[in-house]
Amino acid sequence: MQLIVITGLSGSGKSVALKALEDGGYYAADNLPAALLPELIALLEGAGHRRVAVSIDARGGDTLADLPRQIAALRTRGIDARVLFLDAQTDTLLKRFSETRRRHPLSVDGLTVAEGIARERELLAGVGAISHHIDTSDLNPTALRAWIKQFVEFDQSGLTLQFQSFGFKHGIPLDADLVFDVRCLPNPFYDPQLRPLTGRDRAVVEFLEGNDNVRRMYEDIRGFIENWLPCFIADNRSYLTVAIGCTGGEHRSVYFAEKLARHFGAACPVLVRHRELA
Repeated sequence: MQLIVITGLSGSGKSVALKALEDGGYYAADNLPAALLPELIALLEGAGHRRVAVSIDARGGDTLADLPRQIAALRTRGIDARVLFLDAQTDTLLKRFSETRRRHPLSVDGLTVAEGIARERELLAGVGAISHHIDTSDLNPTALRAWIKQFVEFDQSGLTLQFQSFGFKHGIPLDADLVFDVRCLPNPFYDPQLRPLTGRDRAVVEFLEGNDNVRRMYEDIRGFIENWLPCFIADNRSYLTVAIGCTGGEHRSVYFAEKLARHFGAACPVLVRHRELA
């Protein structure tokens, strides 16, 4: 059985994620109390279900604390249990609640929406430590569904190394473990012929690889990751997200993410995501 547990902040896109998995053939259950997860899995196993998606979030209250232990127990039984944590910037969440006029599930007992979001982050901290994170602040539903499809189809035996490009002018991704800034390098944006292209295009690649500082920066970042990756693996990490940022997130950062992914793809499972191109 493959089990996908969707958790994270209210307003971050959990309903979109669960619906995407349901449309993909998963048995879907929303707002499941964490304490009932083992019973549900036993029931669905007996009924022959092989792909299951459940949404578990802060509405489950104190039962959340036991979720990491339950996930570990399911994995020892041979179940491919994965936890997907959706997050977003607080100002983005506030805007979404304002636009939809929905009430935050924890904004009770006099708490404002902002205070409810802060409380929710506290409750979910333990679950977040065992999860693969996706920052949905700048993702539209179509891009989110594509990233979820990539997540569930990927072979996640051992540590998964993710390279993500982004633009600093849109903010640093919340799901980044390591962040590298390449804004000091020559910017193809200022070349009218290169501006409409991205870091995936041959002309941009040739422009960047013709610069000594670009080559030096690449070697330094690659060397840092190579030196410290064994420590992250020894720490039993399931995911390590390396974010590469430039100004707009379309040229330099994309080039670096693609090149680093090609290099490390021979050593461990690798994902590549380009936030601004999504």
